[in-house]
Amino acid sequence: MRSLRIAAAGAVVAVAAAAVVSAAAAQPAKLSGTITADGSSTVGPYTTAAAELFQKKNKGVRVTVGISGTGGGFERFCRGETDLSNASRPIKQSESQRCGSAGVKYVAFTVANDALTVVVNKQATWVTCLTTAELKRIWEPGSKVKSWRDVRPSFPDVDLKLFGPGTDSGTFDYFTEVINGKQRASRTDFSASEDDNVLVQGVAGERGGLGYFGYSYYDENTDKLKALQIVNPKTGRCVAPGEKTVWDASYKPLSRPLFIYAKKAAFARPEVRAFIGYVFNNEKAIANRADFISLTNAQLRKARRQFTQSLRG
Repeated sequence: MRSLRIAAAGAVVAVAAAAVVSAAAAQPAKLSGTITADGSSTVGPYTTAAAELFQKKNKGVRVTVGISGTGGGFERFCRGETDLSNASRPIKQSESQRCGSAGVKYVAFTVANDALTVVVNKQATWVTCLTTAELKRIWEPGSKVKSWRDVRPSFPDVDLKLFGPGTDSGTFDYFTEVINGKQRASRTDFSASEDDNVLVQGVAGERGGLGYFGYSYYDENTDKLKALQIVNPKTGRCVAPGEKTVWDASYKPLSRPLFIYAKKAAFARPEVRAFIGYVFNNEKAIANRADFISLTNAQLRKARRQFTQSLRG
């Protein structure tokens, strides 16, 4: 599934777009400089993997990647402190206005897909699938759910220990909107962190633990965690997170695109243009290296066209 299969009807377009990206990203003999990125802890590993591969070929370029959360990343980005902003959700209108007021123009690129994953402790043998209604009952503001038995009468009376992203996280924004019906509407009595590795350790250390974060963090910790299937509200079927179910749109409503926002002033620099071009010329390799779900063929063609258009100003 990780091999790129281009449909015959789109082959000419895809090849032409790839050629344009390759030509546009053609690099001088030596690139130099520093590229600064910050933002989503979900997207951070993807950008880090891209940076590692890019820097091997461009020794004079240094790419730094922070993980202050999508919201925290946009704050820095709109202050002009970073070149790139990693985001697990689209920029909000208020954030866009802040960028505009500061004279920061940008272009957004879709770089990968995510299956936002609900995980439990390996010892939680009683649960394999939850409905979105059950997730809402667990996470909604003012929730009184304290035990697994409160979730479903057939579950044991084991304390439910919750772990989730902090309020600067785009994952927090996305999850609360699609599960609770309103962005940032959530119970507050859970262990929160902008660092998803902290959430992994939290769930792994509690028999009754439950948390949510990007798929790549689960994929790297399958020995410590169990991913839950989620009932697709339209089909009524339990669906596991993964590449196939994201690509065929059956893992709903927790699948989503992931983004890198590039400041236009930074994009004018050859090393930044070359880095973004490298991402789309090596998208599958980067996704594989970072355990991400790669773009579909249609998404990749669109991203390459957008990159080419951005080069024209």
